[in-house]
Amino acid sequence: MSDRPPPIIVIGASAGGIEALRTIVRDLPKDLRAAVFIVVHLGAHKSELPWLLSQIGPLPAVHPVDGDAVAAGTIVIAPPDHHMILRNGRIRLTKGPRENWARPAIDPLFRSAAESYGAGVVGVILSGGLNDGTAGLYQVKEAGGVTVVQDPDDAINPSMPRSALANVSVDHCLPAARMPRLLVDLVVAMDNGIATKPRHSTAATQEEVMTAYTSDQPIAVTCPDCGGALRRQQLGKLAQFRCHIGHIYTAEIMLAAQFLATEQSLGAAMRTLRERAELCRQMASKAEFENTPAVTAWETAMNEAFDQADSVRRLLEREWTIPDGSGLVESSGSLTGT
Repeated sequence: MSDRPPPIIVIGASAGGIEALRTIVRDLPKDLRAAVFIVVHLGAHKSELPWLLSQIGPLPAVHPVDGDAVAAGTIVIAPPDHHMILRNGRIRLTKGPRENWARPAIDPLFRSAAESYGAGVVGVILSGGLNDGTAGLYQVKEAGGVTVVQDPDDAINPSMPRSALANVSVDHCLPAARMPRLLVDLVVAMDNGIATKPRHSTAATQEEVMTAYTSDQPIAVTCPDCGGALRRQQLGKLAQFRCHIGHIYTAEIMLAAQFLATEQSLGAAMRTLRERAELCRQMASKAEFENTPAVTAWETAMNEAFDQADSVRRLLEREWTIPDGSGLVESSGSLTGT
């Protein structure tokens, strides 16, 4: 029996990606000689995705246990609130720093697969908002793997596919319905023609992260998660920002984070001004009841607070210029698709 690892298929999806996953999983054969790993932006919410995908297609879908062996014939889905990475033939689960404001995030899976399996990896980006997965797909390509992207016209949310196409030399761009046949063909080619010996993991240690951090270009922007200083790094055309803790963001997600921080700060300012106006109103009523001259000053302060709160409200409600702004933020204060 060969000791070669199976070909590795890593799939990233976000908003609108479940429909594409259903289409792909339904038509994958039960004897697929590949290990399939999926990250969907679930956050910390309980997920029934393994059950759902198991009902649709012939391959069983599971959430893994930390330390499970990489094996063909199963669809492995990152569990809520955990990054899933591949290291030395094992699946590792970690609650490491969020990347692109997400955990699980797509980039850590793709990056670790590229590091460990090189040309034996197929990276697939499906429908989703923003651009998580673009950096990981770039690293799959750089390591010699095959890159596949859902046709943006076929995606419910085309932002992730468009970002991948703009920043990565993509090998295949096609609708989800045509992906099962392509994946089978790629797996057969890899299984027959490539000795994908797993590499010893090159996952960065904390010291290596710090060395890379100090050599990257510092910028006057702080991390949305921890407030630490950020440094910029380049992956091809894609700019990323990393703090010393390990949080990583693309420019587009940094923009969304700044927008939400601005919205929250303006909301707090408006609330404080309205509370000030209410306090002044009550004190003006008290001064009027007591027939003291302070009533005029309290009323002036009240009207001033109302006017300032209204100015803040207009600023909060104005339209902001958002480069490629499809699906950036929701009014709830969360990123769409994450």
